[in-house]
Amino acid sequence: MVDTLDVATLAVRLRALTWGRKGAPIALCLHGFPDTAHGWRKVAPLLADAGWRVVAPFLRGYAPSSIPSDGSYHVGALMDDVLRVLDAAGPTGRDVFIGHDWGAIAGAGIVAMPDSPFVKAALLSVPVPAAFRPFGRVPEAGRLAARLPRQLMHSWYIMYFQLPWLPDRSASWAVPRLWRQWSPGYDASEDVRLVEEAIGSPERWRAALGYYRAAIRGGRPPAAYARLHEHWLAPPRLPTLYLQGADDGCAEDYTPWMRRVLPAGSEVAIVENAGHFLQQEQPEEVARRIVDFIGRAD
Repeated sequence: MVDTLDVATLAVRLRALTWGRKGAPIALCLHGFPDTAHGWRKVAPLLADAGWRVVAPFLRGYAPSSIPSDGSYHVGALMDDVLRVLDAAGPTGRDVFIGHDWGAIAGAGIVAMPDSPFVKAALLSVPVPAAFRPFGRVPEAGRLAARLPRQLMHSWYIMYFQLPWLPDRSASWAVPRLWRQWSPGYDASEDVRLVEEAIGSPERWRAALGYYRAAIRGGRPPAAYARLHEHWLAPPRLPTLYLQGADDGCAEDYTPWMRRVLPAGSEVAIVENAGHFLQQEQPEEVARRIVDFIGRAD
């Protein structure tokens, strides 16, 4: 059974979907782009069966969460949202974080916090930036550089989203195209419909683009998020599971560099027969790997 949790902050009202028993340890699941909290609908019941209370908020700007009044789509703002949702849900000291795509980018900061309220994390499809730092001294730099031309082709949308006017009118074709490109062979019709409900309107689509524009154009985050924002480029501290689909059309295989940067107790794995949205494509396998890593909570 799916329930909801509403969390109000000074800048945004967040709506989260929840599965599982109240009071159980929390698995806080954060989605990415172009997706919604419904993207966890296949994995969440399996985690709940393992005793976890799954709490999956809609990103700021994605309906039914509100558009943030401070206009911030910085990683530090996402991290602040995660911490506030956890506080509202009732932290237990045994809680874990699970993030996909932009959720994994926020997770890069969460796992690097020296005082993180989570004990473990699972990050899906997007490696932490620390895997490629310090620049110029990354192991196997030639092997990494060989991946860059294909990665630039995969990432055409990031530069496109920086253009004026035109990207703001592209939701109707960009969303289905990205799903086809990133998870080839997967029938994403239901997911695309859910995404259109969340960011199909012009103001919501501009909010979704705001994450990419904040990342590329830079600028300081609001003071309320500045300290959190500092963490997302730092090396992970929490034991972390990193999963990537074997057929990911969004990103090259960066698992060798993830292995070198994750702390003791971490794991890295490729999920076969899955693309970028592996939790929708192979939910049983993804849930099994996550539960094997974080353990049962019952």
